Amino acid sequence: QVVALSTVSSALPAMAKRKRLLTATLSDGYVKTIGPTAAPFTHYWRIVAVTQAGGTEVFWGHSNSLREANGKRAATADAARQRGWSRYDFEVVELADSCWWRIRTACPSPA
Repeated sequence: QVVALSTVSSALPAMAKRKRLLTATLSDGYVKTIGPTAAPFTHYWRIVAVTQAGGTEVFWGHSNSLREANGKRAATADAARQRGWSRYDFEVVELADSCWWRIRTACPSPA
């Protein structure tokens, strides 16, 4: 009997993706840790806005590509007008793998 390859592969259980701990270090020295996660995040973005009353609002997120992260920049300009921010800083940094659990799982050594 001939079995189609797609039938066999769909019958097998999906392998779990390896979870990673991701770290973003921003220009002001702030370090953000994300995870453990199996999501394919590559970049972290942060907006620090100053309100007209002198307060500070912080927004952040992570994305699957640099292009997706930079796409937030245009939306930030609209948000600044709608919220009445006096100024804002938008920053994007690349996420790095952090293997703090190296003892428990296999982690590639840094190149």
